[in-house]
Amino acid sequence: MIEEQGRVVSVEPGAVWVETVRQSTCGSCQARNGCGSALLQKVGIGNRLGFIRVTTERSLQVGDQIAIGVPEQAVVMSSLLMYLLPLALLFASGLLVQAMGLPEPVVILGALLGLGAGFAGARAWAGRRSNSALLQPQVLSGPLPVVGQASVLNSFRE
Repeated sequence: MIEEQGRVVSVEPGAVWVETVRQSTCGSCQARNGCGSALLQKVGIGNRLGFIRVTTERSLQVGDQIAIGVPEQAVVMSSLLMYLLPLALLFASGLLVQAMGLPEPVVILGALLGLGAGFAGARAWAGRRSNSALLQPQVLSGPLPVVGQASVLNSFRE
């Protein structure tokens, strides 16, 4: 389970909106001195607030600190689908058109059409599975005691 802490900013029937701070892992990376992400983080652009809707049966209030999580399997499957399907269709359609002996501009167009079909397929798959419990973030624990995370969230608001 990939976990993140956040603060409840809105409550709906059966769901809450949670505000989290996206932080980079620049402190543990060996390439941080020559990386653009590390530079953006130093300037203050690297950390951004994120908002996510989480369905829950818990009784939560605005301002509660909670821990949310997404199963690793959901992240891996979604990543593979969003990256591999379009690339596989790009190469397959390009090679298929090339095998037909058509000129290079047609091969390029065929490859781009395959890429578009891959993105459309990934979007259709995601749309059909969007309500799947496996793909939804879950409230793992909360409300949590307000400690360091709240001060981090508040510092981005100021």
